[in-house]
Amino acid sequence: MMDLILRLRNRPLKMIAWLVIGAISFLLVASPALAQSTGSSVGFNPQDLLRSALQWIESVGIIGGIAFIAIYIIATVAFLPGSILTLGAGVVFGVLLGAVYVFVGATLGAIAAFLVGRYLARGWISKKIEGNQKFAAIDKAVAKEGFKIVLLTRLSPVFPFNLLNYAFGITGVSLRDYALGSVGMIPGTIMYVYIGSLAGDLARIGTESQPTNPTIQWAIRIIGFIATVAVTVYVTRIARKALAEKVDT
Repeated sequence: MMDLILRLRNRPLKMIAWLVIGAISFLLVASPALAQSTGSSVGFNPQDLLRSALQWIESVGIIGGIAFIAIYIIATVAFLPGSILTLGAGVVFGVLLGAVYVFVGATLGAIAAFLVGRYLARGWISKKIEGNQKFAAIDKAVAKEGFKIVLLTRLSPVFPFNLLNYAFGITGVSLRDYALGSVGMIPGTIMYVYIGSLAGDLARIGTESQPTNPTIQWAIRIIGFIATVAVTVYVTRIARKALAEKVDT
């Protein structure tokens, strides 16, 4: 995230162009079922692991919601694909409860990863930017607009959720703004949980046989595209303004 902001100093228009192109490509080829997933590897398939966890949650009854939230937190911190859990919540809990459990689990998991990134890496980053006044100026400016930036990136599926949690931890964004910005996950959460509920069977989650809803798919893509362009332009403007103020002082 900080490296991205630093690059804005010399190439804002080029960056906007590339991110817009990337967003358009995402709109054309992305599938909601794979939006946050990672490929399987030999000997370890995180999707199968999480699918098994969902089957266990489905069997434990009333404590299933608490167990689901706990597993979602662990998965977020451990960089496991959250799409399987989000889609599976629609099957196990239904749309309403599933969306609530996903939002709570994703938010707490994101906060946990943010804190790990901040307290394990922020000190080191702070020492590095002490000798780079322009970098520090951008970091400070972004921190002031933390809520808006986090909100916009949460609305956009182009920014990887798990990685972004750690990246924000090494910026000057406050924990309060970061946590409040999580409300940006609500639209996508509801849509993905709903899509998952259409499957009706955990075995179909994340597979080619999973039912989809074209209207919901395009709603996700359009919201994501708008948010991607907005956050790119917004961060660019903030960075350029911070640098201009630094030069004037």
